Amino acid sequence: MRLRREMIQHLAQAVARDLLEKGYLESVDGREKLEGRVREIITEELQIEDRLNEEVKELLRAYSSEFTRGDTDYHKMFSMVKRKLAQERGLIL
Repeated sequence: MRLRREMIQHLAQAVARDLLEKGYLESVDGREKLEGRVREIITEELQIEDRLNEEVKELLRAYSSEFTRGDTDYHKMFSMVKRKLAQERGLIL
């Protein structure tokens, strides 16, 4: 995950506060409960990208000899494969 827990907590607090203050949402369970749920959602979404990154790394391991010889640029290939998989799965990154 690219964001620290503190940053995720800060984002969750800001999103929950804005949703409540602007009247987009009413929380019957309280603000803290809403913040917790927003934090969970942010974390789940970030983990989707983490799992995708791991899958791309695994796919590219089969071509490691080409990367070490310099025939192919690993970072360029990583980005291309990741973009393709995300597109196929309907993920927005």
